[in-house]
Order: sequence, then structure tokens, then C-alpha cells
Amino acid sequence: MQRTITARARERAADGGTNRWVVLFVLCVSLLLVALDATILHVAVPSLTEDLRPSSTALLWIVDAYPLICASLLILFGTLGDRVGRRRVLLLGYALFGVASAVAALATEPGVLIAARALLGVGGAMIMPATLSILRTVFPDRRERATAIGIWTATAAIGAATGPVLGGFLVENYWWGSVFLINIPLMALILPLGRRLLPESRGATDGPWDVLGALMAAAGVLGCVLGVKRAGAGEPLLALPTAGPLLLGAGLLVLFVRRQKRRPHPLIDMRLFSRAAFTTSVGCIVIGMLALVGLELIAVQYLQLVLGLSPLETGLRLLPLTFAAMAAGATGSYTLRRIGPRRMVGWGFVLTAGAVLLLTFMGQDDRPLLLTVGFVLLGFGLQTTLFSAYESMLSEAPQRSAGGAAAIGETSYQLGAGMGIALLGSVMNAAYAPGLAAVPGVPAEASSAASNSLGEAYKVADQLGGTAGEALHQAARHAFVNGLHITLCVSAVLLLIGAVMARRLPRVMECPVEPDESCDSYEVHESYESRQPATSCEPIEAREPIEAREPIETRESIEVREPAEAREAAEPRVPATREAIEPAGSGRPAH
Repeated sequence: MQRTITARARERAADGGTNRWVVLFVLCVSLLLVALDATILHVAVPSLTEDLRPSSTALLWIVDAYPLICASLLILFGTLGDRVGRRRVLLLGYALFGVASAVAALATEPGVLIAARALLGVGGAMIMPATLSILRTVFPDRRERATAIGIWTATAAIGAATGPVLGGFLVENYWWGSVFLINIPLMALILPLGRRLLPESRGATDGPWDVLGALMAAAGVLGCVLGVKRAGAGEPLLALPTAGPLLLGAGLLVLFVRRQKRRPHPLIDMRLFSRAAFTTSVGCIVIGMLALVGLELIAVQYLQLVLGLSPLETGLRLLPLTFAAMAAGATGSYTLRRIGPRRMVGWGFVLTAGAVLLLTFMGQDDRPLLLTVGFVLLGFGLQTTLFSAYESMLSEAPQRSAGGAAAIGETSYQLGAGMGIALLGSVMNAAYAPGLAAVPGVPAEASSAASNSLGEAYKVADQLGGTAGEALHQAARHAFVNGLHITLCVSAVLLLIGAVMARRLPRVMECPVEPDESCDSYEVHESYESRQPATSCEPIEAREPIEAREPIETRESIEVREPAEAREAAEPRVPATREAIEPAGSGRPAH
């Protein structure tokens, strides 16, 4: 197979030490910017609305254009990076993200801001799968890769949780456009760094790139995410604006899957989903994000509307969740080696469910200690789950399909986030509305308007004034807290379902030598790892360099001869049909 790696990249790969972690730093800064942009705008919406005066529909698109476009294009750019080069796609994403940020910061019309947010989504879709697939390539050893993924997932949590805090600070001290303007100097720094430090790599390049399939996947994901978001906004599920995009998107995705199964060179190898660990990991990512985003949205409403905290104070209250997520990412590699993916994901879900049930003790009065403990357990448990699920998913995919696998993981992330807002938001609304059905002294029309949301109820109560307004205000607070408790219980049930799903994951963290490394376009010179069985990731004391690999005809695997003396012989290796390369002297029986 044609080699595409440059001499400089070979030297970086052969270095095996500092450069890999410098590359990880660049990738994490990239992800941090994308994660920040997903949440930093939320606290700027009131100021933005006052300045630009957008219609309700335009405001909705200003908020949703970024996640919608980003989610729909992940598969397209993830698989394109496998073909034309992941570094190339990533650098183009940097440039586009910086330009779009400048346009958004200086926008004077709602239409210009919507277009800029859409371009930011395109840039984000180019960056997100590329960071994960490059990480998969630069860290071929699973032990090191687990550490890198722990740092990567913690960075995503930091960005998502820091966004409201940073956004609140910027809006209070500057103007709403500053939440976009901060991206420009960071992109100006990271673009030359990425160009200099990141290695180029490609995956499978056989056959033409399936342009039609990529567009079908983009349209299908866009339809599904749009339908889910409309349902989360409270629109009836069977209404045409909600059901239409959902059905169309689902239909296109079904056609996409059938097309990929028939093509000799598919965008995504659907055989990945025949692997229980891969499919289960994707499902766990969906459930984990479903719980996290839905709970964060409700928690923000509780902190601001029930406890009366400012946006900045709300962001600070959520910081324990971020710090706990960072701790889970930092210790994830060690924990994964000790207890294995199955128990790590399963117990992570159980711990998160316990944290959610603890938060049901929240009431109308502020209880800072309870909230802090609940958020710490929630952040640690959920980050533990997401880390192990991402690591298992990426390790199940061969290196040549890293871009497609990363795109599937990120799409699952986005779909889970959208479903969390839709599902838990619907549960919250269903539990909240009945509490305002018959408030003494409040007209039926006022009660109906107040049942839409707690913020709307406060506006109606202020308009009514007097005892009726006070009664509506108290009833709305009580109904919201009651709905919050029911929503938390539903979330705990979903998390426990995730814990049951995790039983399909492997018991131990297997670390086989990867046969694909000799055939992929990015060549990594690593130590010959195993004098131990391939089912263990314990530290290995004796290591010696790998022999130079010869091209092989069968990508599946090769057989390494035993006993140890035969390794010095010059005979060519014999192609075999094993799924993993067994190190000589590992003690495993030959097949």
C-alpha cells in the first residue's frame, strides 16, 4: 500500500516521547475551542436580542445553527479526512473557525450572525473528528492512548462547563460579540502550531470517495437532530415540523446504511457495528450525553429561576462538576487497566444514577453542600463512563477507519445531547404543567400561559400582581421543583439501563499488537510491547525494538513464530487468519 507519510512525520512518530504529548496538547486546545463555542453563547442571548432585535425564529436559528450543522457534517468530514488527510482537514477547520468567529463578532444583522454560526458549525465538524482520529493514530499503544483519551474527554467537559462562566464574564464586562472574538487570537496561535507539529495521516484510500453517501448521511443526521430539537422545544411530536424532519432523516440514514453495505469501498465499514463492544460503546455515549445535557439544562434553570443566581454565579456553581470530570479523565487510564471497560462503564453509570437521586433532595431553598456533592459525583461518574466508552469504541476500530469511527462517536455525542434536551425537557414540561392548572384567583388564560415555562410564569405573575400574582409565583416554583424531582428519577432509570448495557463490553482491557500498523499510511515506530499475554495491560519490564515490517498481503493478521529463537531467523512471515498478532512467548496456544 502506498506510503504517504513525510520524512519529518516519520521522525516525529519515531521519537515516541515528547512530541506525541505536544500533539495531544494541540488537539486538546482545538477541542476546547469547539466545546466552548457550543455553550458560551447561551448567556449572551439576552444582550444579543436587545442589540440585534431578531425575530423568535431568527433567535432560534442563531442558537441552533451551530450544533445542527456541526452534527450533520461530522460523518462527511470524518471520512473525508481518512481519504485526503486528517491534518489537512483539521487545518482548514481552524482557518474557517477563525474567519467565522470574526464575522459573528462583528455581525450587525441577525441573518449575518446565523450564517456565521453555520460556518462555525462547518469548522467544528472539520475539527472534532480529526482531533480524535489523529489521536488514534499518534498513540498506537493502547495504554498511552487511554491516558490521551482521558485528557481529551476531560478537555471537552472543561470547555462545555466553562462556556457559561466565561460567557457571563465577557457579557457583563464587554459586549455580546466578545464571546466570539476570543476565538481569533487562539486560532491565530494554534494554526501555525498545528501546521508545524501535527503529523499527516490517512486511512483506507482504495476506491473513490462516496460523495452521494456522504451527502445522504449529512442530510439524514440533520433531519434527525432538527426533529429532536423541535420536540425538545415543546412542539408536538406528530406535528409536521417535528415528525417530517425525523422521518425524512431516519429514512435517509437507512438508505445510507444499505448503500454502505453494498459498496466495495464504503465510507464507513458497517461491520464495525457487528462488534458488540463498538455498538455498546456508541449506545453508552448516547445515554451518557442524554443524561448530562438534559440535567445541565434543568440545573441551570433551577439555579437561576428558583434560587435566583446570576449567570456568572450559576456557572461557578457548576464548576465542581467540571473539576470532578477533570479528575475522572486524569485517573481514567489507571482505572481502566485495573478494572476493565465493563465494570468501569457500568459502575460509572451506577455512580451517576446515585448522584442524580441525591439531587432529588433539592428544594426551593438553597443547599450549597448538597448541590456541590451531587455535582461532584455526577461529573466524576459520567466522565468515567464517557471516557471508557470512547476508549473502547476507538480501540475496536482499525486505524485505517479512525476518521469514520471518530465521526460516529461525535455524531452519537450530538444526537445524545439533542435527545436529552427533547426527552428530559418533555418529561419536565409534562410534570410541571399540571401544577398550574388550578391556582386560586388566577384566570385560566394566565394559568395556561404560565404552564409553558417557569420564566413565562414569572412574567405572568408580575403582570397579575397582588395576591393572585404571588400565588402563581409560589405555585410555579413548587411545580418546577416537583417536575425536577420526577425528571431526575427518569434520568436515573435511563442511567441504570446504560449500566445494564455495559455488560456487553469486554471484562479486561486487551492490548494486542495492531496488524494494521504495517499497512496504514501513518507508520509508527514503537517498542515491541509484549512479553506478557495480550489480554493484560500491566506494565511490561522487558521490551525490545520491533523488527522492520514487510508488506503483507492479508490485512487481517500475521503469525509470529515460536519459540523465541525463531525470531532471529530471516524467513518471511507467513500470512494467517488470526484477528490479532500474538507476541512470541506470550504463552497463548497457536491456532
